Amino acid sequence: MSKDAPFPAPESETASEEGTVFAPRFDKDGLLPVVTTSAKTGEVLMLAYLNAEALARTIETGEAHYWSRSRGRLWRKGEESGNTQRVVEMRTDCDQDAVWLMVETAGAEAACHTGRRSCFYRALPVGTAPRGALSLRFVDAERQFDPETVYRHSGAAKGTLKSSS
Repeated sequence: MSKDAPFPAPESETASEEGTVFAPRFDKDGLLPVVTTSAKTGEVLMLAYLNAEALARTIETGEAHYWSRSRGRLWRKGEESGNTQRVVEMRTDCDQDAVWLMVETAGAEAACHTGRRSCFYRALPVGTAPRGALSLRFVDAERQFDPETVYRHSGAAKGTLKSSS
């Protein structure tokens, strides 16, 4: 497959919002944000990005592929950890500048590189004006795997192997 995926340019706002042609609107860096949720529970697992190649491979294979901004390369979810994501359904938002993947997970059923099921394992306080540093509260933060063991290098989880509360 070529790196230039065969996606048409959006024809018009009306066509993007009401039409049946998928014409994704990548940002200036050639990326499209993607929200990934569990098809089984509906839980938000992660927010990531797709470039045209990652999007095309995801559509073609039915397995989640992403563009890693930190590594500057395409990656198939689970290629190192075994925590793969099979796409059950894929949707685009109203103006086709974001994607939603509903996936079935395999392996340890964890999406986060820190070993947790979801990347969203800390809650922020709401209802008061922020003053200085906000204190995060751990929720659903049980580790499903040890990232240092799975990724076989100490920087895998960026020092996140602290015990969760």
